[in-house]
Amino acid sequence: MSSGINPRVRLPERLRKGEVFEIRTVVSHPMESGQRRDADGRLVRRRILNRFTCHFGASLVFEAQLEPAVAANPYISFHMRAEESGVLTFAWTDDDGTVHRLERPITVT
Repeated sequence: MSSGINPRVRLPERLRKGEVFEIRTVVSHPMESGQRRDADGRLVRRRILNRFTCHFGASLVFEAQLEPAVAANPYISFHMRAEESGVLTFAWTDDDGTVHRLERPITVT
């Protein structure tokens, strides 16, 4: 993970089999659209997180294509249902190809 990028995920502490629950994510990122000019009048290079994915094990749970209009420090919230314990893998892909990953185990009772 590169410096300055700080992904965070919030999950429920306890999950029951078959329960639908909310996953909330936020990542510190400037999300520069490439349309703003610097003090010298030059365009500031575009730098956005352009893709977000969440996998549960090998299964894709959620995917989003992010565009330049998304605000800095993007917040994403979605719901899923878990039938078993496992690991959620979150990935944010930057314009330069860098992938910022975060894993969170969940325990289903």
